[in-house]
Amino acid sequence: MLSALFALFMLGASVAPKLLGLPVATQTLTDLGWPDAPVLLIGGLELLCTLLYLWPATSVLGAVLMMAILGGAITTQLRAGSPLASHTLFGIYLGVLMWAGLWLRSPALRRLFPLRRG
Repeated sequence: MLSALFALFMLGASVAPKLLGLPVATQTLTDLGWPDAPVLLIGGLELLCTLLYLWPATSVLGAVLMMAILGGAITTQLRAGSPLASHTLFGIYLGVLMWAGLWLRSPALRRLFPLRRG
């Protein structure tokens, strides 16, 4: 369920506006200091990472690559002086949601990072 929520958010709120050429995607990046941002490339990379994350055989690779994208988003928000809790840390919130979903659906990841009592 968490993986689905993450993927739906990425596809609907980030990937689709970029790949559909919606003005909000270009305007948002311009407002963040990227007036000539490669919007289609960013949207394509986000789509690729989301699909890799959803496919069980490549889910960890997709999560690692998506964290690189989210790290870039966090850095961009920091550089733009965006509000901390609502904008800058949003990439962390998404990353936690993404990894939690992967941890819940991957026995191998749970063995690698087990929850321990006490």
